[in-house]
Amino acid sequence: MAHTTVEEVLAALKDVDFPAGKDELLQAAEESSAPAEVHVALRGIPPEQYANRAEVARSVQVDPDSDLGHSRAQHAEQARQGGKPGQSQYLREAPKPPVEDELDRGGER
Repeated sequence: MAHTTVEEVLAALKDVDFPAGKDELLQAAEESSAPAEVHVALRGIPPEQYANRAEVARSVQVDPDSDLGHSRAQHAEQARQGGKPGQSQYLREAPKPPVEDELDRGGER
């Protein structure tokens, strides 16, 4: 798993003409002098054709503590659930556990 953010990966791909394959994405990251972590993240995506940046964002695996704001309970639920092939675990749907939802409401009844 790369210690980067989706924004950093997408910034490295700003000049890519989509659709693009994995090799083209890696080449674009190389040409944009992207950090090594971005290269690691892109090497971890499935070797497919990507229609747009959103598909790349859904496929790239980034640090789970990036910018998604999920709790530890939500991370655990994401790990237990299956997802679409090639979809990063951390982008799977993860509902808030009932106890967290109640705490957010302030324990109202």
